[in-house]
Amino acid sequence: MTRRRSNPARARRPAADTQSPYRHPVPAPAEVLDRLRDAGVPLTLGQLADAFGLGGEKPRAALRRRLVEMVGSGQLLQNRRNEFCLLEKIEAIAGTVSAHRDGYGFLTPDDGSDDIYLPAHEMNQLLTGDRIAVRLSGAGRAGRRAGTLVEILARGRTTLVGRYRREHGVGFVVEAGRAFHQFIVPDHHRAGAQPGELVQLEILQYPEPGHSPQGRILTVLGPPEAPGIMTEAAIRIFDLPGGIPEAVEQAAARFGGRVRKDDLAGREDLRQLPLVTIDGEDARDFDDAVFAERDGDGFRLVVAIADVAHYVKDGDVLDREARRRGTSVYFTDRVLPMLPEALSNGLCSLNPAVDRLAIACELRIDGQGKPGRARFFRAVIHSHARLTYDQVDALMRGEKAPRRGPLSRLRPRLEALYEAWGLLHRARQRRGALDLDLPEVKIALDDEGRIASVAPRERNDAHRVIEELMIAANVAAGQLIRRHRLATLYRVHPGPDPDRFEELRLLLQSIGIPVAEHALRSAGELNKALVKLRDRPDAANLSMAVLRSLAQAVYQPANVGHYGLALGIYTHFTSPIRRYPDLLVHRALGHIIDRHKPGAFVYDRAAMEHLGRICSQLERRAEAAARHVEARQKCLYIRDRVGEEMMAVVTSVKHFGLFVTLQDLFVDGLLHVSQLHNDYYRVVDGGLALEGDHERRRYSLGDLVRVRILRVDIDEAQVELALVEEANGPVSQRATRGARRGPRGRRR
Repeated sequence: MTRRRSNPARARRPAADTQSPYRHPVPAPAEVLDRLRDAGVPLTLGQLADAFGLGGEKPRAALRRRLVEMVGSGQLLQNRRNEFCLLEKIEAIAGTVSAHRDGYGFLTPDDGSDDIYLPAHEMNQLLTGDRIAVRLSGAGRAGRRAGTLVEILARGRTTLVGRYRREHGVGFVVEAGRAFHQFIVPDHHRAGAQPGELVQLEILQYPEPGHSPQGRILTVLGPPEAPGIMTEAAIRIFDLPGGIPEAVEQAAARFGGRVRKDDLAGREDLRQLPLVTIDGEDARDFDDAVFAERDGDGFRLVVAIADVAHYVKDGDVLDREARRRGTSVYFTDRVLPMLPEALSNGLCSLNPAVDRLAIACELRIDGQGKPGRARFFRAVIHSHARLTYDQVDALMRGEKAPRRGPLSRLRPRLEALYEAWGLLHRARQRRGALDLDLPEVKIALDDEGRIASVAPRERNDAHRVIEELMIAANVAAGQLIRRHRLATLYRVHPGPDPDRFEELRLLLQSIGIPVAEHALRSAGELNKALVKLRDRPDAANLSMAVLRSLAQAVYQPANVGHYGLALGIYTHFTSPIRRYPDLLVHRALGHIIDRHKPGAFVYDRAAMEHLGRICSQLERRAEAAARHVEARQKCLYIRDRVGEEMMAVVTSVKHFGLFVTLQDLFVDGLLHVSQLHNDYYRVVDGGLALEGDHERRRYSLGDLVRVRILRVDIDEAQVELALVEEANGPVSQRATRGARRGPRGRRR
């Protein structure tokens, strides 16, 4: 039986003497979907072309491209007879695959619904990034919906990064971090790779039933322990843009290295105002300069931000490259900048003792830290000093008291900044912004680019001064843009997911920290619980549990406020050198400063919706790449310490064991149940402890345990540990109160 005995598509073909309503060479996706619904059966390209009255080579080629796009985006499915089908008719769900190293995977549906579990036998043909259609097939892992593969819509990758190996004379590549598929590499495609080296592989044969995946090596990156190799691998794994294209570099170079006189027209001259930059020791691009002075019982603040929008115009070559990158990416050994160095470290950077163009925010706060209406304007500034956080902190704590020099002259201004921060900080506490203890780690390299140390990244009050001033300026920018009804990207942070929040409440209540139900809507209520966590040895882990219960902050034109900061409106204005959303906000501010009408703004809400999704995705990609490298650098750092014993704190309890942090090395590792005292273990107290059935030994969050490093797997970024045992059993003790807390996280 064949569907071709009836042809609904041809029945609807316009008569030869009737003008087709489809004057555009290709119908819109919605029209394609409607025509397929009307037909009631799958249709071929030819049948659809006839149905739309599209004759000739070019219109049909345009329709073919449209259909391919719709298949790739999951709107349609193309079956084995090359007919186009509606997913709704075959009860299929389209999405993107994420593979797990243990063989199974998950589908992230396009419709935003919960992930679908893909068993190992369904993953035999699939790789991370593949776009597929599945049918639901019951319940899977952890109660998730399970899926059965219907069709591979599009392959997500043509290359991958992995380690080259040889066994029994056969060469193959195992993808980094996902030791599931092994891609056979014939010797003539080896490119000189040696066993153990990281390589970039081009996929020649995808995994299919009855066929082993194959590939050829494009680039030999080198051994993973060589300086810079982990970063090179991450750039390829996450498909990050590498070097700036020559045309973009040339466009930046045309501005020269100094502010031109013509650029000063219409700008307020703030060159005599003692603005200073305060950044990290290793910072090279300076977005912001600050100033404060007493104004009655409050303060006048000036936050000057690099005027990147003056040089990077919408749609030009610099803008297109910045949009493609979305953000600068920071690794231990290098930075992938959003803008060419001539701008990011040169003409846009607010370097000391040179003229620079800026957008200034002048803001007054009263004695309660409440801000008044801000004024934004174009300015030319002349930074009076490039200061570091540690330098300022030491000076303000009295460790350095120079009688002469730039710091001594600037000390009154720094004192004013600290006093203004005090008012803003108390206002922050009153409104109930979250104050999470999230540890950060700093990896230092030696002169040869090898890892010299791993240590906590300490934050001091100088960090908090700058953070609070930037938040105030960001709020003021958002308020001004909203008043003028321009489309922009707000930095929104929705409240917690109700189900995850209830799990968090139960967790905290089980350790004696009550959390009110209305904390779901009020960050201040949740912050009351965080205050009680600070002196616990597992404070950092519990703070991470709080963070995981929250939704992820994103960029979007619809303002829903910022839950974590307890703010009704928030945007990103203060880092246009390294974040594309900030550059978009600057363009909106420039439109307002120039007194243009809202309808003349180059961006509308639809454009901002699109840009918001892109910028949020690129931000997550950059963060994932940085975490990928950091985890493997930590493994490289301790790989020569296998066999050593040290103390560790239990940071997470799972049915298969304990995750701990090595105290002296700040590296996480797994203490598998097989490495504990012989017993059957189960998770108790709502996930707070692991307890043996027979001898009732307990291992709880915050416990200190003595462990031995058994194995370090750099590819998988895993450290395996064993519990040290003595004559009377494992050494385990409750960590002392008042242990040093990690620094507070600052990503907003």
